[in-house]
Amino acid sequence: MSTASAGVQTASTQSGSDSLIIDGVEYSARLLTGSGKYKDLEETRLATEASGAQIVTVAVRRTNIGQNSDEPNLLDVISPKDYTLLPNTAMCYTADDAVRTCRLARELLDGHTLVKLEVLGDEKTLYPDLQQTYVALEILVKEDFKVMVYTNDDPIAAKRLEEMGAVAVMPLAAPIGSGLGIRNPYNIRTIVENATVPILVDAGVGTASDAAIAMELGCDGVLMNTAIAGADNPVLMASAMKKAVEAGREAYLAGRIPRKRFASASSPVDGTFF
Repeated sequence: MSTASAGVQTASTQSGSDSLIIDGVEYSARLLTGSGKYKDLEETRLATEASGAQIVTVAVRRTNIGQNSDEPNLLDVISPKDYTLLPNTAMCYTADDAVRTCRLARELLDGHTLVKLEVLGDEKTLYPDLQQTYVALEILVKEDFKVMVYTNDDPIAAKRLEEMGAVAVMPLAAPIGSGLGIRNPYNIRTIVENATVPILVDAGVGTASDAAIAMELGCDGVLMNTAIAGADNPVLMASAMKKAVEAGREAYLAGRIPRKRFASASSPVDGTFF
């Protein structure tokens, strides 16, 4: 599924291929998906397969990954043999809770250290509490976790998280589960331009065009859950999101034409005889 590779830039800048590299591991898929909110594990399996995702997030506090032996286990359909699991600290409101959750995930997943850190500020907006996020990140980095961190669309905060040791920074496009799309593309572009680690839009995507815009801005990937799981047809939406991420990435690499105030003829007029 993935091969080791050094560095943090996309492989297109290194070897002519175009892969996402996180903590030295190369992934061909730039769409990351969540595993919650589906009607059952079979739908989870089908939608994940349709998305083409190689990294799948797991909300440790809300999902059974072995801690409850008498309940259905997510790992039966999203196997660590087939996917890179990304345990996350969803619904943690303090640094202590987030760190404890990551430690639990490491224990349940046989020493797994790649995690997604999110420390929320309140239940209404689900915006990150940056002060608690900084505290948790510092502890986790010291404990040798590889941390992908959820943050708001603040370029200063994003750069600080990178400097503190995050292996990827994940600014929100809009509030979690809102489906509003990218509310501040200029901030996202600024974050991307100043980063030396992967930048992945996380939260707020509603439909395929939102995912494509994120990629056209230069983001290295997009993580989503509700936009797929909450759709009328999650499996079909997962397929649409896969195509949107791929199209947006190709458009970014191709280089769009500049915006102009006035029209510009598609056919050249210089040297014509009439």
